[in-house]
Amino acid sequence: MPTDTILEIAGLTHFYGDRKALSNVSFQVYEGEIFGLLGPNGGGKTTLFRILSTLLKPSSGTAKILGLDVATRPQEVRRRIGIVFQSSSVDGKLTSAENLRHQGHLYGMRGRRLQQQVDYVLNRLGMANRRDDLMETLSGGLRRRVEIAKGLLHRPGLLMLDEPTTGLDPGVRAELWDYLNTLRTKEGVTVLVTTHLLDEAEKCDRLAILNCGELVASGTPTSLKNAIGAEVVMVESRSPEVLREQLRRRFSLEASVFGQRVRFEHPRGHEIVPQLMEAFPAEIDSLTVGKPTLEDVFLHQTGQRFRNEEIGENAP
Repeated sequence: MPTDTILEIAGLTHFYGDRKALSNVSFQVYEGEIFGLLGPNGGGKTTLFRILSTLLKPSSGTAKILGLDVATRPQEVRRRIGIVFQSSSVDGKLTSAENLRHQGHLYGMRGRRLQQQVDYVLNRLGMANRRDDLMETLSGGLRRRVEIAKGLLHRPGLLMLDEPTTGLDPGVRAELWDYLNTLRTKEGVTVLVTTHLLDEAEKCDRLAILNCGELVASGTPTSLKNAIGAEVVMVESRSPEVLREQLRRRFSLEASVFGQRVRFEHPRGHEIVPQLMEAFPAEIDSLTVGKPTLEDVFLHQTGQRFRNEEIGENAP
């Protein structure tokens, strides 16, 4: 486990008017790891990302990147972070190399040093043979690689990506994560990524799970799932409310209803299945037993399903 702290967040809270978007959030990110901020839309990820990007000052609490407070020393922080926003920031009328050179100028890079770094990041991201292609001619996955190259050009201590796979097909998404892992393992780059996709969260070394502005759980994906300590039983039923009440009365099981599904946790769920099938043959249409997933972690901590309705985090 790495010991050097790259990002330290303590008691971070933020209000939009009277609405609390973040509530006393605290966690750390260590050198050389891929750390994920997971949560449904509206959970607080975007607000937190804006604060870490120095675009927004928190109402209270602190966030330090490489020991620098993002609120009081924003200029110094910006020199030490690389940012890939969800929305594209490349110019389609320029080539890959031209986009990178313009990015370098923003950081005061010139001449040979700039050219060497442009060559380096294009090579590292497999874009050396596309350096003279106009951005508007490239696929979404290749454009995203150039976005990452821009974020890495000045050799930041922390690379932050906000929903980096939005709009990309599954194959390109997988390719992008392969590149992030390469950057971490080959270059030692520390990565912070926000996502609302559970399968992407599984790829992170550690996670902070946000819901309604609160940190509800943190740890490795495996430790979070193991902490539930039970198997998850999901029952399809035409009478879910009736079945939930029967489970409570006969087996002292506390279950939740989601549409036509009844869900509960049990230390040895596979052993109770025959008893359920025998006791409620008319109420059970189908039944599955599985190990906990990250969605189960979210439900276990919040009592809510992991949903992704488009809920804005901006002030009304």
